[in-house]
Order: sequence, then structure tokens, then C-alpha cells
Amino acid sequence: MRMVDLIEKKRDGHVLTTEEINFIVDGFTNGSIPDYQMSALSMAIFFKGMTEQERADLTMAMVNSGDTIDLADIEGIKVDKHSTGGVGDTTTLVLGPLVAAVDVPVAKMSGRGLGHTGGTIDKLEAIEGFHVEIDNQEFIDLVNKNKIAVIGQSGNLTPADKKLYALRDVTATVDSIPLIASSIMSKKIAAGADAIVLDVKTGAGAFMKSFDDAKELAGAMVRIGNNVGRNTMAVISDMSQPLGYAIGNALEVQEAIDTLQGKGPKDLEELCLVLGSQMVFLAGKAESLEDAREKLIEVMNNGKALEKFKVFLEAQGGDGSIVHDPSKLPQAKYVIEVEAKEDGYVSEIVADEIGTAAMILGAGRATKESEIDLAVGLMLRKKVGDKVAKGESLVTMYTNTEDVEKVKEIIYANMKISKEEVAEPVLVHGVITE
Repeated sequence: MRMVDLIEKKRDGHVLTTEEINFIVDGFTNGSIPDYQMSALSMAIFFKGMTEQERADLTMAMVNSGDTIDLADIEGIKVDKHSTGGVGDTTTLVLGPLVAAVDVPVAKMSGRGLGHTGGTIDKLEAIEGFHVEIDNQEFIDLVNKNKIAVIGQSGNLTPADKKLYALRDVTATVDSIPLIASSIMSKKIAAGADAIVLDVKTGAGAFMKSFDDAKELAGAMVRIGNNVGRNTMAVISDMSQPLGYAIGNALEVQEAIDTLQGKGPKDLEELCLVLGSQMVFLAGKAESLEDAREKLIEVMNNGKALEKFKVFLEAQGGDGSIVHDPSKLPQAKYVIEVEAKEDGYVSEIVADEIGTAAMILGAGRATKESEIDLAVGLMLRKKVGDKVAKGESLVTMYTNTEDVEKVKEIIYANMKISKEEVAEPVLVHGVITE
């Protein structure tokens, strides 16, 4: 078998066999297939696409290129949630303890983040003492005991995907649905989940800006998951404006605490209930989605969800008292209001640009070497559709520098105010189950 023949085969629009895809992934991972040949194949896939079987085969070949996490010793159906990312996306911090409180095991593997704010682990590390450096046995034991634990990503999880993504990034082949879907699903499957709930974002703050592209990606990932034996579904949710109000690590932890008590932003709470209901239902802990939703609202209202968050934090070395005293979270030196310049209605909040403003304050990483300031960030005071008066606060900046003029400029340029009333954006655009 020769790589050049397989490149030619895909270039001409033919279907690669399971054996051929395994040969390609094995060779690329061990270095016997050079970058320039893999680049050529990626471009051929970009233009010619892949069948459902090819996508499933590519996903599993990448899964098998490195370590996999065996969760068989965890009792119950393990349901994982993956979001394609966005601004103020605090759902994991809420969903983990929320669904664990209704007896669904949450064995979560998370990472750190580049971009607007940190990843889930960065946010959790805003809590003094919290750590994810636990071995696999302790991870499994904690999930069996508390129904929830979070571990850092394994260094050798899907190495083929890491190599291929780096290559796609410099060969203009990132925007290929088969390659994106296989990349995301390989990591989820290697992490050991029995079922997977996907939160696919669409809008200005999302990777997929248009609904049609988001729908295509969601469908591709759902079919891959189901084709390889994982019960998979997707929710397509809005990211035209930031989710919730908080953008920044400690700020998002505090917002998660509020939401676990049913006191958080309504859009964040609703999305967590939609995603959480799917997780509870797939885990077999509810007879219907309506039943699952009722169970989640009950543990929000009776304090069990918040208590589960406290237990989870303390089990991994964190200061659980922050759930009752969020002032123990890192605090910024300066609090600066960005005030509206006119009366009207908020008509647009460009999510990715507002996220960039938070990153400039230090809430996120521009490069892998960047250090995050866990205390800083933005708190939106108005969302799309809200009425605002001149002089009223649009955004509160939490910052450790008073030099914030550039950040203010970005906020003013990307929070538009109109004289006419504006409808709130639709939060959930669709659900895909097959």
C-alpha cells in the first residue's frame, strides 16, 4: 500500500477503505508518512469530502492512535458533554454538579483554553487549592463516590489528531466538516463516555458562524458517534452574544454558583436545563426529557446541586466554602463601569469581539505561554433586547490596570444601541438526534 496511491484515490473522489484509513493514520502518527503527503490528502478531503463510514473509520483510527480512558469500573451510564466553545460559556461548571446531583455519573476530562477566557480547568483553578492532578484510579473512585470528578487531558490522547490539527492549521484545511467532526469526536470517544451530548454553537462568537454550517457539523458528529456505538445527540445553541453575563474565570465561577441555585442569568440556566435534561435522559435516570428537567429544577431549588458542587471541589483539594462566600475568589483591584452614551435598546453584542476585550484585560490566553489573570474580566449589565438609558452601565470591567481605554473602545464598537425595540435572540436553534 502506497500513500501516493491513496492521495490519488481520494483526489478522484473515491472511497477509502477501513484498512487504508488505518494505514494512513498509523503511518502519519509514527512518522513514516510525511507531513507533505498528509497535507495533500487533507486538501483532497477538503474538496471531495468523506462518506459516513470513512468519517467513522477516521475517528476510530485517531482514537486508537494513543491512550484511551477505560471508565468500565464507574457504575452507571457515563454521559459526556462537549461544547464547540464561545464567550462566557460556563455550562460545564453548572452541568457537572447539576446532573451529578440527580445521580448521573460525570467523569469529565477537561483542558485549558486559548482565546477569550480560560478552559474549564483554568476556571476551576480560580478556587484556592483545587487541582486536577489525580491518577485514573482516584478519578474513578471519586466518580463512584461523589458522582463527579474532573481530570486533566492525557498527554497521549489521540496523538494522530494533535498532529493532523497542527497540519490543518497551516494548510488552510481547518474548515472541513469531516475533519472537524472526526477531530472532536475522537477525543470524546477516547475519553470513555457511553453517551455524548454536543452543544454546537452558532453566531458571531462561535466557530460556525451560520446556522447551516452548525447544523451540518452537528449532524456529522452525531452520526459518527452513533455509528461507532455511542448514543449521541446535539443541541444547536446561540452564540451571537455572550452566554450569561460573566466573561472571566473567577467571575464565571461565581455565576455558576448563582445558576446552581436558580439565581443565574436566564439564558445560561435555560441552556443548562436543555443540555442537562438530555444528559439525564441518556443516562437512563428519567423517563422523558420533561421528567429529567423537573428533576434538575428540583435539585437547583432544594440546594442539592450547590452542595454537590461543594463536595466536588473539596474532594479535589478546593476550598468548598466559596459556594457560600464567593468573595474568597480572586478579586480584581479596579472596578470600572462602561456607561451607555445614549438612550435606546441594545440591538447587538458581537460575542467574539467582547471576548477579545476580556482577553486584553488578561482573562484569556493569546498564546500558550500567556498567563491568565483569574480575577479579571467583564460583567455584562445589559443583553440584546434590554432597554438602556444614557449613563446606565452597559458593562462592568474588573481589572488590575487602570489603562483600559482600548478595552472600552472595543466594547463601545461592539455593543450597538438602537432607538427601536429589539427582540431577544433565540437561544436553542435545533436538536439533532440522528
